[in-house]
Amino acid sequence: MKSLFLRIFLSFWAAQALFVVLAILVTIAIRPARHTVENTAPQILAEVVNAYQNGGERGAFDYEEELHRTQGVRGFVFDPTGRELAGRMPPPWVEEIRRGGAPRHRGWIESLLPPRISRQALTLDGKRYTLVLELPPGRTAFFGPHDIPGLGIFIAVISSGLVCYLLAWSMTSPVARLRRAAQSLAAGDLTARSGAPVRGRRDELAELMRDFDRMAERIEGLVESQSRLLKDVSHELRSPLARLSVALGLAQQRAGPEIEASLKRIEIEADRLNQLIQRLLTISRLESGTDGIHKTKLSLRELVDHVARDAEYETPGRGCRVSADGADEFLVEGDPELLRSAIENVVRNATRYTAEGTLVEIRLERQTTSPGEEVVIRVLDSGPGVPSEALERIFQPFYRLDDARNRQTGGAGLGLSIADRAVRLHGGQLRASNRPEGGLEVEIRIPAVSGFALPAHS
Repeated sequence: MKSLFLRIFLSFWAAQALFVVLAILVTIAIRPARHTVENTAPQILAEVVNAYQNGGERGAFDYEEELHRTQGVRGFVFDPTGRELAGRMPPPWVEEIRRGGAPRHRGWIESLLPPRISRQALTLDGKRYTLVLELPPGRTAFFGPHDIPGLGIFIAVISSGLVCYLLAWSMTSPVARLRRAAQSLAAGDLTARSGAPVRGRRDELAELMRDFDRMAERIEGLVESQSRLLKDVSHELRSPLARLSVALGLAQQRAGPEIEASLKRIEIEADRLNQLIQRLLTISRLESGTDGIHKTKLSLRELVDHVARDAEYETPGRGCRVSADGADEFLVEGDPELLRSAIENVVRNATRYTAEGTLVEIRLERQTTSPGEEVVIRVLDSGPGVPSEALERIFQPFYRLDDARNRQTGGAGLGLSIADRAVRLHGGQLRASNRPEGGLEVEIRIPAVSGFALPAHS
């Protein structure tokens, strides 16, 4: 049983029900004999007849009323002609029992009524009198017919179950809210809170929820300040970089051949710095959420074809080829520029590290999963791969496996990070794995638009 709520609820309910049932059974075992009234029925009959003979109907009426007031017993006494000695009009069930019929219960509610008995006796003058009694309802109604405590046990089990349900719910509902808030926070929603009660509840679970909310607020503040700092620094760097580019252009016009190589190197590094700033601004924009993203229905197949052609054109001298293949595909809904940037960063990373003269494959397919239809893009290269412990870390900003190799290729460790954020903003996911035959496989999954499909290109 995986549910904490069910474990607590069923454990409490079983314990409470067992305690209540045992208490009822012990009470049954130690209580006095319950046939006292039944055993005194002949005496009651004799005393009613005696009261009638001494005081007439009034005497019999007073005795029966006193019996009902003191012992909770309703009694009716009939003479041989069928007349009630106290002169009262008996209920139909009394007449039915007097005539010799057994008491009948026409429904389950009537079966819970107090037991009714009948007794007959002869007086000294030979007259036959009939006594009909209705016993006190309290204990018998609770324990049910034949002294079986069915109703009592049923009420005890249901009431204990209700109490235990409320107790288990009050203990586990904060845990469920914490879990939902933690899942939202892990998914990137920094505004997620558990909604701890401001007042009233002061137990450990409420304090835990408040601590979680304070932690979430702190994380949100840190991420926002980091993003704001990144954006501000990037913007501040662009102005001196623009002036540097202008000054570099002027210097190249006036410089002689002896310093041309140095100025060319400065130009390359300035371009790299400009690209780095642009990528930092892109990450800052993606971290801010879905604001400013304009989604539309688009064909991923066409997008992948364009990216493959551009990537192969940008890798001269290494003999690498980029091919895109796949079956029919579903349309997706997303920002064309962001999705192109995500796929392009993954493909460029593959062409950068694949072995010379090898093929980078882009496979496009659609799959049906539990959430729904997904378009899957797989990018496969024949490079050295990635250590298993670093497969998830390569999507972190500025993470590099080999600083020397990244300096040679010009990478800053931001391409896959941008791709990961762009894919997650579209409700998808990005993951990497090593191929058995060598190389890296990066898988991009994006939800498809239901009901829209395009034929495969011939």
